[in-house]
Amino acid sequence: MLPCFSSDPNGATALHLVERTDRAAWLDQHPAHAPWLAACDYRSDPGSYIVLPPSAGEPAAVLASPAEGESTWALGALPLALPEGCYALAEETPGAPAALGWALGAYQFGRYKTPRRTPAKLVWCNGAQRDEVEQVAQAAYLARDLINTPAEDLGPAQLVDVARAIAGEYGATIEAHAGDALLAQGYPTIHLVGRSSPRPPALIDLRWGDPEAPRLTLVGKGVCFDTGGLDIKTHDGMLEMKKDMGGAAVVLGLAQALMAAATPVRLRVLVPAVDNAISGLAMRPRDIVRTRAGKTVEIGFTDAEGRLVLCDALTEACSEQPDLVIDVATLTGSAKAALGSELQALFSDDDELAEALVRIGFEVGDPLWRLPIWRPYRRRIDAALADLGNVAKGLFADAIVATLFLSEFVPRNQRWAHLDIMGMNSLARPGRPEGGEATGLLTLYTFLRRRYGASTPVRPT
Repeated sequence: MLPCFSSDPNGATALHLVERTDRAAWLDQHPAHAPWLAACDYRSDPGSYIVLPPSAGEPAAVLASPAEGESTWALGALPLALPEGCYALAEETPGAPAALGWALGAYQFGRYKTPRRTPAKLVWCNGAQRDEVEQVAQAAYLARDLINTPAEDLGPAQLVDVARAIAGEYGATIEAHAGDALLAQGYPTIHLVGRSSPRPPALIDLRWGDPEAPRLTLVGKGVCFDTGGLDIKTHDGMLEMKKDMGGAAVVLGLAQALMAAATPVRLRVLVPAVDNAISGLAMRPRDIVRTRAGKTVEIGFTDAEGRLVLCDALTEACSEQPDLVIDVATLTGSAKAALGSELQALFSDDDELAEALVRIGFEVGDPLWRLPIWRPYRRRIDAALADLGNVAKGLFADAIVATLFLSEFVPRNQRWAHLDIMGMNSLARPGRPEGGEATGLLTLYTFLRRRYGASTPVRPT
């Protein structure tokens, strides 16, 4: 059990969860608390709380106001705000708690700095899906930890080690093609991007589940640090590039949660793990590489490396004609410029798939926003000396252009979704601390569980 939960209600402080619009009705039932709230000028702002002193023979309690319109994150601000201790939702509280939001709000990254406190504990409520809540929370913790870890301590080899540990825990098989073996195995673009680093590039290939079950393949961009290559980034542009393996973090966390839930799929996870470094071996502008698919690509911009490592991985992902391919990547600044940090860009030619993912994203508080795969822009990545270029002339609509590049390596009849994610929270919100974030994981998990083996939502009800 996660340390932010308890199964023992004895001695727990009552926690009244009351929305601002329900405050008057609640006070009608608890009039003894009205003078205290007035004296403290408590306004019931979303995410706030107030300690209620003992009154009318009742012990001290807490009144909390949930975030409005975000049921998943209703309690997300409380674990590290409430005084340390154990809390149980009062019987009078309408609705059920967002246990997952509580768990994610209790997260702290303590690898390099000891947290100043321990999170408050919540007594499990009736109806909470304990196993699933903990599985998804642990998956998000894993992804957040990976993204928050500096590149000095998380290179391609360390990412392989993480994948091996996950495979070992759930009985999956795993291969990792590394260094020049990538060329022998037919992954030239992954090798091209990663060859400039003293830390050899690798392709993680994890398989799990019944071979006769529907095939689900996840692909995650694992650029452990991105300098931009010879087209070097600015200082500000490079400052958060330890998160450029956020797609890998999300798919590894998602795979862990799916396996823990015994989801009836034949799961495959492909993660190209590289550094985009600067050295005499670095790829150069106008270099041309022949991809795993046989298509040639002219390098127009060495900082557009993510689509290069993904194209070989997607070619392999589609080779088995799975029921569904999903790739997740911190791919473009264009998506961030269009949508900011709180919406993740979704691309898919499959209307039914895209509509389901968008609907579920808003339902569970992990929203995706669909952007078009605008085929007329394909001409912008034509190249004079190769089949295509890795960038267009000018950076307009680069998120769309990058997706069009990836689509060159995905057959039109293949069901596919591409997520261009932020991978971090630039500002803290309830349940979502500043720093690394598993953006898209909750939506993908809920969608895949419903599609392949579970009709119940992640959120406890």
